[in-house]
Amino acid sequence: MADQVNHPSHYNQGSVECTDALEAALGTQNTIAFCHGNAFKYLWRAGSKPGNPTKQDFEKADWYIRKAIELIEKIEK
Repeated sequence: MADQVNHPSHYNQGSVECTDALEAALGTQNTIAFCHGNAFKYLWRAGSKPGNPTKQDFEKADWYIRKAIELIEKIEK
């Protein structure tokens, strides 16, 4: 079963994950901003669909927050 939070298959083109392609195209700072926006989006929408908020909504927001932290740490090295 595909991991719908950490590595959903629909976020890949072959072996390339969307956030990696985004960073290559737009740079690390812009990818951090993208992650910030996506985390905000998942938290904002939690509870707005039937059956929400779900654990997955918060896990997805957490994934983007952790990705932003990973990218910030990359810059700080």
